[in-house]
Amino acid sequence: MVRILWLILFTACVLTAAAQAEVKIQPDVVYGHKDGMALTFDVFTPEQPNGAGVLWLQSGGWYSGWREPEQMAAASRGFLDAGYTVFIVRHGSAPRFQVPDAIADVQRCVRFIRLHASDYGVFEDRLGVTGGSAGGHLTLMLATTGDDGNPEAKDRVLQHSSRIRCGVALYPPTDLRGWTTDPPEEIKKHAGLKPPLSFAAELEASVSPVVHVTSDDAPVMLIHGDKDVLVPIEHSRNIDPLLTEAKVPHELIIVAGAGHGYSPEQNRDIVQPAMMRWFETHLLTPAKPEKRR
Repeated sequence: MVRILWLILFTACVLTAAAQAEVKIQPDVVYGHKDGMALTFDVFTPEQPNGAGVLWLQSGGWYSGWREPEQMAAASRGFLDAGYTVFIVRHGSAPRFQVPDAIADVQRCVRFIRLHASDYGVFEDRLGVTGGSAGGHLTLMLATTGDDGNPEAKDRVLQHSSRIRCGVALYPPTDLRGWTTDPPEEIKKHAGLKPPLSFAAELEASVSPVVHVTSDDAPVMLIHGDKDVLVPIEHSRNIDPLLTEAKVPHELIIVAGAGHGYSPEQNRDIVQPAMMRWFETHLLTPAKPEKRR
């Protein structure tokens, strides 16, 4: 699934190095440690930053991998050209770590970036997040579970908020209840999905975005293909009315004929313009006072 996101989502954005405007690349920033291993992200700063940041979560099937920063900077071209500082975020990966671990990691990453926002030339209250499939699930978890941090924590990172300004979730699973004991048949076909789903069944609700929707959630855009077999569009359709009821700003875009991913034409004509519009609307406007959970 990471490969699908890499090959499809930003295919139209990949340019040769000679054609690119200058981008400052800061690779492998450590935002935490887990079992003696570093949790890292890369930072891409455009020539003319607008003060907002976009976190692109590298997660497919809750596996999180590394790619050459220069490749990812090229894939982030649309965001960079619009002035966004881009953070390529990696979490503790399956098969060693499970879904709850990935959620905790990306929450920590948001807190870390908020703590060091001035170092990256962004405002801490202007962070948007995007990801596809498992990355979309993690995007929604950030949007629906943000908190203000613990001022009493000894770890300075944990003293800071995990709230984001907005998110764009691409073909996300939104309800994982039952997935550890009796997952959908299509999920069962993918042996690689068993390790990240091997966590305690009593935690399933806590990792399901549909359970967490409340009025103080961050605005979210859902983009889902109506022919998705792996994560059926019902996942986005089911959370949509909950967001409406909670009066959370949101939008559901259905990509006709798309499966678990998009064609280059769908990406160019539908997905990218919608993402850029959403981020422009919610990241480049003056911040409202953050609601408290």
